[in-house]
Amino acid sequence: MKFKTFIKIYYSHRLTKANFFKKTYIKLILPFIYLLNKFYYPKIKNLDLFALKHEHLFLKDLNFLFQFFNSDKGDFYINQYQKPAKKEKKLIGGHAYHSFYEKFLQKEKVKNLNILELGAFRGNAAAALFFYFKNAHISSGDIFPDLFIYKSKRIKNFFIDTSSELQIQNKIVNKDEYFDFIIEDAGHYLKDQIISLFILFKKLKPEGIFIVEELDFPDIRNDMNVEKEKPTLREILYLIKENKEFYSKYINDSDKKYFLDNFEEISIFKGKFNEIAFIKKK
Repeated sequence: MKFKTFIKIYYSHRLTKANFFKKTYIKLILPFIYLLNKFYYPKIKNLDLFALKHEHLFLKDLNFLFQFFNSDKGDFYINQYQKPAKKEKKLIGGHAYHSFYEKFLQKEKVKNLNILELGAFRGNAAAALFFYFKNAHISSGDIFPDLFIYKSKRIKNFFIDTSSELQIQNKIVNKDEYFDFIIEDAGHYLKDQIISLFILFKKLKPEGIFIVEELDFPDIRNDMNVEKEKPTLREILYLIKENKEFYSKYINDSDKKYFLDNFEEISIFKGKFNEIAFIKKK
């Protein structure tokens, strides 16, 4: 974890709100706090080598794997957003999306899949998917790729800012690569969710599935939709399901037509706290 990343994740909000004296104090002690936390930060784990001694993990279900690798997609996890130096190990409730993932993805377990994950964080979910799909190749993108703590011949970690249409185009769309599953678990902001789906839907293979986690964030959280814009992606998907017209300034006519011509099914479920959408392509 880079010093710049550490500041952005744990202290940018505090620096923004602090007065001059407090801001000066925080800036003076930050290098020492960073060094302390860097000491506790997990070392990068080679999953190819780890798998040799843990072959039983290839037989486990997703809920087990999500908890084993501490992803919030399962029933329980340890707070992965606390600073590394904190040693709190208490399990807290996760999103419990695992049953929905199993419903759509279980029959694909042994196939040679190509998976794109947006919002990788420390790679917790990518590590779980590595064992669940033993023949899959996983591309995990995040705005802070230096947080990623796993490596493998089957995993590619890269930088991407999903709020930028240009980056989505340059880093994904313009490349000759297509995906069986795309998991959107990045910023969850209104614009980000909309452009990620409608720009990237063309990168799905036939019968592929696009997954949007925390679909309802822009509807229920002010920080994910500061301007209270409408429609949200959630509202757009429900309008499509009801065969009704919709308009968003973030969707061009070409991408809109492609999506409407090529989607097969939209399924929306409620996890323990939030909603998740599975959009299947024809």
